This record gives sequence, C-alpha cells and structure tokens, in this order.
Amino acid sequence: MKNKAIFLDRDGTINIEKNYMYKIEDFEFENGVVDSLKIFQKLGFKLIIISNQSGIGRGYYSEKEVNQLFEYMIGELRKNEIYIDKYYYCPHYQEECDCRKPKLGLFYKAQKEFDIDFSKSYAIGDKLRDVAICKSEEVKGFIITKEKIQVEDNIKIVDNILQSAHIIEKER
Repeated sequence: MKNKAIFLDRDGTINIEKNYMYKIEDFEFENGVVDSLKIFQKLGFKLIIISNQSGIGRGYYSEKEVNQLFEYMIGELRKNEIYIDKYYYCPHYQEECDCRKPKLGLFYKAQKEFDIDFSKSYAIGDKLRDVAICKSEEVKGFIITKEKIQVEDNIKIVDNILQSAHIIEKER
C-alpha cells in the first residue's frame, strides 16, 4: 500500500520566518505546530519537509549550519513524540535546478523514496511556491496567509497550520 504524506515548508510554516535563519538560538516554532504535527502523525501521514535554503547559495551560511538547525528542530519535535520522516532542501540561489520550489524535483524525490500516493497527500506552506505540486498532481494544499490571493480549487487559505490540521482531520 502506498503512503500518504504531508509536505511541509519550514520557514513561516513550522518556524517563525526570520530572513535567512540558520542559528539555533533564532529558531522558534510557529504556534500550533506541535499539535498539528501530532494530528498528522496520528492520521498516518509521513511528515516530509521541503525547504528552499538559498542562503547557502548566497553564501550567508553553510550546508553544515542548515543541517544543524534541521537536526535541532527534529530533536525538539522528537521530545514531543513527533517524528519527521525526512527533510529535503534546495541550496541553490541562481543556478538552474529542478529542486528549488516552485519546481517539483524534491517532491518527486520524496514520492519515489517513500512510495507516496499524491492523491492522499497534502502540501502546506506560507507561499504559493510551497504548494506548487498541487498544480501538477492530485495533492491538496494549504497556504498560511492573511493576504487575499488567487489559488487553485484544491488549495485552501488558512490562518495557521493548526487550522489546516483540523480540516484534514475532518476530511479523514
């Protein structure tokens, strides 16, 4: 049986957005993240983070520093019995690549690695590019924003990640 996944953006979705954040001391979870991830996990979703980290390509920080921050975040979540299945990130800034969202390379890589059924999966982020997979595949999406934006029919606008978790919970 194929797996279902929640594809999560990191900055502005899991943690409070701070420009080019890479220092552990700057990391803060968004409100409702722990409760949301517990709901997703309880519903049997793989938790997969897909993040653009152009600060690497811009020379603001190193891949080592990004990985240290991801590992810190994963450790903090583990304290709450939340297990991130994998994180993927694009380190590029201006290079042509297929991994920088809104391109879909990392989504397809995760799909292959975890045998994911897109039609049972969701993408959640704070920008349209975070849910770009929803335009090409049967993935449903949520954008966390207070702005009025045009979205596809399979994308909902929510105020926070917990709101998306409650919607998914009702749909299941």
